[in-house]
Amino acid sequence: MSAAPAGRDFFIGWAPAAPRALRPFLASASVLVVLLFLGLGALLGGVADDPARTGFALAPGQAPFTLPESETVSGRFVAAPYPRLVLPPDAQHPHGRSMLLAGGGKYGLPEAYAALDGRMVRASGFMTARGSLAMLATDDLPIVLDEPAPASPPVQPLGRWRLTGEICDGKCASGAMRPGTGLAHRACAVLCIAGEIPPVFVTTAPVAGHSFLLLAGPDGGPMSPALRDRIGLRIRLDGALERRGDILVFRADPASAAWP
Repeated sequence: MSAAPAGRDFFIGWAPAAPRALRPFLASASVLVVLLFLGLGALLGGVADDPARTGFALAPGQAPFTLPESETVSGRFVAAPYPRLVLPPDAQHPHGRSMLLAGGGKYGLPEAYAALDGRMVRASGFMTARGSLAMLATDDLPIVLDEPAPASPPVQPLGRWRLTGEICDGKCASGAMRPGTGLAHRACAVLCIAGEIPPVFVTTAPVAGHSFLLLAGPDGGPMSPALRDRIGLRIRLDGALERRGDILVFRADPASAAWP
């Protein structure tokens, strides 16, 4: 057996210590590996959606207002396809600003709330907002106001579309969770939608200026139960798109569901 060349240092796994000549290289490599993983963690954390702040911006660029415990807003209650509150019109939202409604935890509002359809109410709760999507989570029964509600704007059909995106619950997608979308959030979204929290279709590209579409069934009612197995996964859906005030409603056909 030939001897190792003189003057060469070799790393031996069972040796009590690395050769002196290799120690600077091993120390530098260890530091670089640690820095690499720290940088990778910061990068992955940076590209995830930021959690929504406690508050609600009524206009682009306007800082959300915040109260210590909860926030209170008034507007017209709309029951279908899922409960939402339409705030009074302003310069930025001539038809009012829509805000989805849900209960505490992973539950939507009780069915009894449907009796408030078309009434002006005042509700308090925890607000989240991301992009064009906003939600108020409340555990308190809204207070019916003794004032007339503004008329609903006419429904504007936008034709039939084939869209690619992900079915998610409106509460987490608006910022209650981080991440609020994606495969890591799928189990949470399944539970939230099973609890009747309004579902949204998060598109891969904006549609008429919106990336969050309120998801409804083909008849304009709640989302078809046939789509529950597709929650949290990227899919392709066909359906009619409608503009209702400042919110888009996607009446998806469950039979069209396919992988993109």
